[in-house]
Amino acid sequence: MTLVPLPAFADNYIWMLQDGRNAIVVDPGDAAPVFEALRHGHLQLAAILVTHHHADHTGGVAALHEATGAPVFGPARERIPEPFKPLSQGDHVEVLGLRFEVIDVPGHTAGHIAYFLPANAPHASASDLAPLLFCGDTLFSGGCGRLFEGTPAQMLASLDALAALPGDTRVCCAHEYTLSNLRFAHAVEPGNADLAHYTAQCEALRARGEPTLPSQLATERRVNPFLRSRESTVRRAVHAHAGLPAQAAETEVFAALRQWKNDFR
Repeated sequence: MTLVPLPAFADNYIWMLQDGRNAIVVDPGDAAPVFEALRHGHLQLAAILVTHHHADHTGGVAALHEATGAPVFGPARERIPEPFKPLSQGDHVEVLGLRFEVIDVPGHTAGHIAYFLPANAPHASASDLAPLLFCGDTLFSGGCGRLFEGTPAQMLASLDALAALPGDTRVCCAHEYTLSNLRFAHAVEPGNADLAHYTAQCEALRARGEPTLPSQLATERRVNPFLRSRESTVRRAVHAHAGLPAQAAETEVFAALRQWKNDFR
């Protein structure tokens, strides 16, 4: 089983899992890169997984389903191109011998979900990939999604749920935002040595034209300010930037951190 990021638009990744015969795609905002990958690899599309309703994640769903008949899976609380199998927390998706767990991660959108393939995945060919997380626009390397429909409390809880997954989880974000996110992370924690090291790695990858993704969850816990909003270094920086009172609640700190990122140039 091979994991492949298919570039789309300016900075999207459509993630593909393929075993040489069949494929699964995640968040196909554009059908064209998927059709090309299927044609080039002589692959049959077995399933389409969708994390949330935004057009850059769903725009190719209808064409792919119509052409291949592949079943579509998506968040139960959002409008996804029909027909699709609605999913929510605690559900599972079984395809190509893989069993993905569904996690509710509202914040970026109201009904956003993520797909997690644990290390004890039954399909032997996935053992070198799992644990694996398809998190859409909830968690980015060095960042998190904007709060278009959810609240800071929801996003903080969603990130907590993802941060609790195993440290060796491969994090498949849907956008190549890493270097931009890391510039902001440096503004928040300029003394973070792990962040400096990771930034150098990512800059080298991009200089070679390679993706910075997937990331690893253990790395994100060390460098991502949105997973570190309770750390004293991050709290101090946010308090100083936003002028928060000393007794500010965790959600207030997180909200101020997200607003700082929104305004960051």
